Amino acid sequence: MHIRDATIHDVEGIKLIYNDAVINTTAIWNDTLVDEANRRAWLVDRQAKGYPVLVAVDAAGSVLGYASFGDWRAFDGYRHTVEHSVYVKHDQRGKGFGRHLMLALIERARKLNKHVMVAAIEAGNQGSIAMHVKLGFVQTGLMPEVGTKFGKWLDLVYLQLKLGELAPS
Repeated sequence: MHIRDATIHDVEGIKLIYNDAVINTTAIWNDTLVDEANRRAWLVDRQAKGYPVLVAVDAAGSVLGYASFGDWRAFDGYRHTVEHSVYVKHDQRGKGFGRHLMLALIERARKLNKHVMVAAIEAGNQGSIAMHVKLGFVQTGLMPEVGTKFGKWLDLVYLQLKLGELAPS
């Protein structure tokens, strides 16, 4: 496995992972599948804003997982806080790809002088929550029944990681 910045050539793999999460999981609270044009626009937008999109790839270059972060909220006072996402191909989960992507993503956030990284995870996704806790994230909130998917209400857990000491500016 190798982690690198995503390119346009990775869009198909990213799309497949995203759509699988839409169809089969509560990791993405969306019912709408995306096409390559959607993921291409997403990738270009993230990169234009200076935010990373990282991919974990195998020796053949196939995308095994991806991770990114962006603005947590669109107000100036939140400019040092980012919210991330990390997704791993369904048949590659539990092999450490998510953890390695997160470690690389955290390092990128530190290099961009971000102060806090936020995770918003469906409360039933205990594997993701446990991974985040092992990486130093702490739970800061629980919002019961704020979303719905597959005909049931979903609870949202908020976790955050303080990335370092940064003077407010």
